[in-house]
Amino acid sequence: MQIAVQNLSASPYSLSASMKVLVCAGGTGGGIYPALAAVSELENEGLQRNQVLWIGTQGEMEETLIARYGIQLRTIRGGAIVGVPLQTSIRNTIKLTWSIGTASKLIRHFRPDVMFMTGGYMSPPVALAAWLHRVPIGIFLPDVEPGSSIKAVLPLAKRIACTTDGSRPYVRAEKMVVTGYPVRPEIRKAAHLTKEEALAKFNLHPDRSTLFVFGGSRGALNINRALMSALPELLKQLQVIHISGSLTWPEVESNAQQLSAEMRTWYRPFPYLHDDMGSAFRAADLVVARAGASMLGEGPAFGVPAILVPLTFAWRYQKVNADYLTERGAAIQLTDDRLADELLPTVLALLQDKARLLKMSKAAKALDIPEATSRLARFITSLGEGKAI
Repeated sequence: MQIAVQNLSASPYSLSASMKVLVCAGGTGGGIYPALAAVSELENEGLQRNQVLWIGTQGEMEETLIARYGIQLRTIRGGAIVGVPLQTSIRNTIKLTWSIGTASKLIRHFRPDVMFMTGGYMSPPVALAAWLHRVPIGIFLPDVEPGSSIKAVLPLAKRIACTTDGSRPYVRAEKMVVTGYPVRPEIRKAAHLTKEEALAKFNLHPDRSTLFVFGGSRGALNINRALMSALPELLKQLQVIHISGSLTWPEVESNAQQLSAEMRTWYRPFPYLHDDMGSAFRAADLVVARAGASMLGEGPAFGVPAILVPLTFAWRYQKVNADYLTERGAAIQLTDDRLADELLPTVLALLQDKARLLKMSKAAKALDIPEATSRLARFITSLGEGKAI
């Protein structure tokens, strides 16, 4: 059966003036940012802020992040039930079961026309409540393979949008729509910068190769420490933009202060980048990162080659993401247990092999779907208005 793609990229769509959208997304940037991109696109088409309600989990990053965008947010209680000790799993199962009632009350009060979900601990109770209230459910899979919480609610969804056709093994063909990964407009617009303009934002120089290193919205201890160990050699030849994440920023900041003045000339560490994330991608000749969902969209958007280090103890979705990009020639992989020994020689070898970098860059760019955000917005409105996709 053919996967639905064509209808989503065809004629312009209209947005009902009264349509209400319930968003359920949280936990990590890989799930939150695609939902934010979709909401932003819907607002460009006329959706008002009071027509959106976002449900997240208490204590997760969406509590602070969504507030920055002025979207009304309600949280429910929940937590991980997979990959945690038995007592924690039982406790969180009780929280999530109790939260079905809370989600149901929110849905009765808000009366949404559609629920749009990308993942997070709150997904099962909110999806079940929406299903019981006969609210059509649309799910977006940021990763190639759905995580455990989304996998549990796939049967309740009317349609499932996917970043790539690599999700075929996990989604019923008649429900599947390929949209691509919706890169946030504030990131994608940096693709129009020249490399010199992007480098200037970090006071870096076009005559040196640029390495961009980050570990996702929470940071990555192993990547940070491997990079810090390699910096004295790397900074002799190239320049580095480094996003540490907030958890290990004190260690990274302390290490930066111990570098020589000459080395600091070529090193730009940050705990996190919001507005200039796109500029960092545009400035980069090579990226070292985890294999979270955002790399399926942001790497291709800038055509940047990548060294991916899938998180060892995560649900295997990061390995599946990394395999997807590696098999298509856009990335190579390293493992956490070998990273300290292999990061330096791998980076230097790649940056010295211009032909291979160019080939990887073209492979990454070939995976980009620039219209992914509008496709995803059309996916949501079509479900909310009861139209065929």
